Amino acid sequence: MARKATPDIRPFTRQFYRGTKRYIALGFLQTIIMTAANLLISWLLQQMIDLANGVDTGYTLRTLVLLACVSLGMILICYVLEHLGRPRFISQGMAQYRDYAYQRLSKKSIAAFSGENTSTYISALANDASAIENGYLASTFLIVDQAVLCVGALVMMCMYSPLLTGLSIAIALLPLAASLVSGGLVASAETRLSDANERYTATVRDSLAGFPVIKAFRAEKEMLSLYSRQVQSLAGAVCHRRRMGVIVEMLSTVSGVVLQFGISLIGVYLVLRGNSGLTGGMVLVFIQLLNYVIQPLGVIPQELAKRKAGKALIAKLADALDKSVREEGSVTTPTLTEGITVENLTFCYEEGKPALKDVSLHIPAGRSVAIVGASGCGKSTLLNLLMGSSPEYEGAIRYDGNDVRDIRSEALYDMVGLIAQNVFIFNASIRDNITMFRDFPGEAIDRAVALSGLQALIDQRGEDYLCGENGSGLSGGEKQRIAIARSLLRATPCLLVDEATAALDAATAHQVSSAILDLEGLTRIVVTHSLEEALLRRYDMILAMKAGQVAETGSFDELMARKGYFYSLYTIAQ
Repeated sequence: MARKATPDIRPFTRQFYRGTKRYIALGFLQTIIMTAANLLISWLLQQMIDLANGVDTGYTLRTLVLLACVSLGMILICYVLEHLGRPRFISQGMAQYRDYAYQRLSKKSIAAFSGENTSTYISALANDASAIENGYLASTFLIVDQAVLCVGALVMMCMYSPLLTGLSIAIALLPLAASLVSGGLVASAETRLSDANERYTATVRDSLAGFPVIKAFRAEKEMLSLYSRQVQSLAGAVCHRRRMGVIVEMLSTVSGVVLQFGISLIGVYLVLRGNSGLTGGMVLVFIQLLNYVIQPLGVIPQELAKRKAGKALIAKLADALDKSVREEGSVTTPTLTEGITVENLTFCYEEGKPALKDVSLHIPAGRSVAIVGASGCGKSTLLNLLMGSSPEYEGAIRYDGNDVRDIRSEALYDMVGLIAQNVFIFNASIRDNITMFRDFPGEAIDRAVALSGLQALIDQRGEDYLCGENGSGLSGGEKQRIAIARSLLRATPCLLVDEATAALDAATAHQVSSAILDLEGLTRIVVTHSLEEALLRRYDMILAMKAGQVAETGSFDELMARKGYFYSLYTIAQ
């Protein structure tokens, strides 16, 4: 079995350090000054204790007091540097990470989310991002602080007693190794928690979005049971993560206690022997310095485990973002003056089960085409492929001779607009929903409003009217008219319409369909379930599909005269 490739997380981690080097430098400067201050304080304690015991240290009490004031000033400088550097590094780094992740997310194909769980990204940009901020970024300086302090303390300990220092290192090796090994347990637990958060988020999202269905089918008890299972799963993952943290902390604490007691006993023994050159003050300060070694032994493994867990979360997001990304072509300025040509198009969602089979057709530019057929015959699949949803097809789809696989995404979406059955409306004003938060000339907006039939709505409520969550303040017809206005404002040469009127009442559906047919100068390809004669007669061509193939093409009168497949569809629908 092939081993799964590890996703490259370097483009993501680089975002933490882009433009933040000055804040990192301030952080490292703080580390050096704080380490020097702590070591100076330890040395001062040794000098004061020995001076109090009558040992000639070579320093007066006044000198030691002045040096103590210097150490206090160094500590104050450290906090000023921390105020200026570390919070900015973390906040800017995380902001750039989130921006980059969303930018990568925006490069996915239009059809990507039809086969993906959006909860993966909601969890990654919310719960996981917080874990990365606290466990990966915040630990960066803490690990460096502890490591530098540990090295500085060891150097100073060697100056006092190389023998005692060597014994300290020997005693500390085994507990340290156990702590480092346990870090993998924390990383695994963090990934498990992320997965549980993702499933819980999906359940909450589905239960809220499907609340009317739940109530209508009296499925509250079943939904509560499903929700409770996800809550229990999440609680179990949280408990497991905390228990792994307790194990790491236990190993670190035990190692510290063993080290401290062991070295204290050895130091007292050497002083009592009287030939080691150690004084009582040196032993006490040695124990103080030993704390600077013990503390990193407890902190660093935990922080390394957090960083490892953070890297696992970044890798999880990177892996998800690598899927369903449209490969970019070389054509940047496609045209649509001749038309759209489909040649021998075959496409499968599952191997051996073609959704489209050997479809060939030509749609001249500027024409209106209706695609009709029974449910599951491949109508929407054809439209999705025209939007470049997947390169995994046989045959060719060409816009004026340019294969859709060779056209860059930005250029393709500038040329082709889409109105779907389920129009998404942002919780923003009518104007922002039409312009998609972009700037357009007022005349262009007024024209799109007039042609889409939105003028009456704006006259009644105003263009600043807040539409509500997913357009809860609008009717289905008003949402579809906003979708039409969006496409008109973008002025794409081709407009694809996928069952845009399926959820509308007959009168509103007729109005929306008429508004689309009234748009002259555009190539309009409309998938429709409505077989209304008055509308069908207005299309330049009708494409009747059956079982993934083109059964018939022609005008309404031509197809009715043949009395073939379309004739049967139309007759049954009346």
